[in-house]
Amino acid sequence: MEKVTKIHKAVFPVAGLGTRFLPATKAQPKEMLPVVDKPLIQYAVEEAYEAGVRHMIFVTGRNKRAIEDHFDTAYELESELEATGKMELLELVRSLQPSDMACTFVRQPRSLGLGHAVLCAQPLVGDDPFAVLLADDLMCGAEQGNGVLKQMVEVFLQVQTSLLAVQEVPLEHVKRYGIVAGQPAGNRLTKVERMVEKPSAEEAPSRMGVAGRYILTPGVFEQIRNQPRGAGGEIQLTDGIAGLLGIEGVHAYLYEGKRYDCGSKEGFLQATVEFALKHPEVGPGFQEYLRHLRH
Repeated sequence: MEKVTKIHKAVFPVAGLGTRFLPATKAQPKEMLPVVDKPLIQYAVEEAYEAGVRHMIFVTGRNKRAIEDHFDTAYELESELEATGKMELLELVRSLQPSDMACTFVRQPRSLGLGHAVLCAQPLVGDDPFAVLLADDLMCGAEQGNGVLKQMVEVFLQVQTSLLAVQEVPLEHVKRYGIVAGQPAGNRLTKVERMVEKPSAEEAPSRMGVAGRYILTPGVFEQIRNQPRGAGGEIQLTDGIAGLLGIEGVHAYLYEGKRYDCGSKEGFLQATVEFALKHPEVGPGFQEYLRHLRH
């Protein structure tokens, strides 16, 4: 692979059913659940855009049309806002898809796992390295710092191998994650030697859990296509990445920032409260409300 100087494409696997949020997700995608005033998928797209990505690829399923509509032009809404002089709201609506950003949608016909969802994007990704962002994981960089994917792009341009965002997780939670282990390779960087998908506490090689951000080389597609089904009978992305270990090498990056597991109700509520407190419009009033609520 020639030396890469930029990541142009990002894949968003958004075909999941969101069963942990039923009945709210019966008729709407879980990725459209709002944290304050923006849906989860928009946070992920904005993170990718900040990192320099300009081609957003959404791997969707049935009942996911709302995601496509969200990033499309809403002529009637824009006309109404313009006619009533609500120019600030008009600008907000138009900012969802900047003029230099392209959105493409491809269907995942069956729920066969995250690895299969990524494989569905191959015709659009081609032979370029690409990012993968899981909208369930709402991630923000450290205060006044770069977003998580932007941090990863900067590291990838140095190492030129597949790169995984990782965080240290409690031992009792390792069964929820893909776990990596390896040798230190620089500041916050590990050369991965072993990966295990959702191990027991006794089998876990470390407590470094893979979070929902990846930068992958196109070689991962061949690994995913030829691997057997893994945990849960699904085609696991972790297994595909593990196949690259002895061929191209893989690195893990301990990102700076915070992750909210918005695939769980508790994590979603935590994100809602913390983002509300930081929101310039509602933050001060909401903080005062919480202060009185505690008494």
